[in-house]
Amino acid sequence: MERQPISREGYDKLREEVRRLEEVDMPAIAERIKSAREEGDLKENAEYHSARETQGLLQAKINQLKSKLASCYIAERAEGPADSVVFGSRVTVDVGGDQEVYELVGPGEEDYEGDVMKILTTSPIGTAMMGKKIGDQIEVPIPRGKLKMRIISIQRSEEHTSEFQSLRHLVCRLLLEK
Repeated sequence: MERQPISREGYDKLREEVRRLEEVDMPAIAERIKSAREEGDLKENAEYHSARETQGLLQAKINQLKSKLASCYIAERAEGPADSVVFGSRVTVDVGGDQEVYELVGPGEEDYEGDVMKILTTSPIGTAMMGKKIGDQIEVPIPRGKLKMRIISIQRSEEHTSEFQSLRHLVCRLLLEK
């Protein structure tokens, strides 16, 4: 399995979630199981079976998070050439006349809400963008064919302020309209 980049913040967030699940949630479930056992017959004890099922699901989530952590390496955002898309870049694309903004992030940092979609570098769109430059055309395979987009701007993480983003979008829009 190929290792994926992750920011220090993302790594710490995942590690803290594992700690909380192991040190807070698992003991609470163990206490629920203990209480349910004290009620007697386990064969028909719905509370016991529910707690055991919750314990299994929680352990699966812990294992999944630990696997994510093991497959990552901590990378500084936007290391690499300044004129191409890399981990941590914020990329504005033209998709059929509409503009969309994506930020390439590591596992546990993805967020599809808001004006900027934080997508994994290993997602189909993230993979297609990696290494591309402003003006490059991208085709992403989707179930109904191919999603075509063109890179309008690339920003580094330290450039993610709204003032700079607004100014840069304006300049790009003016240049594209000529």
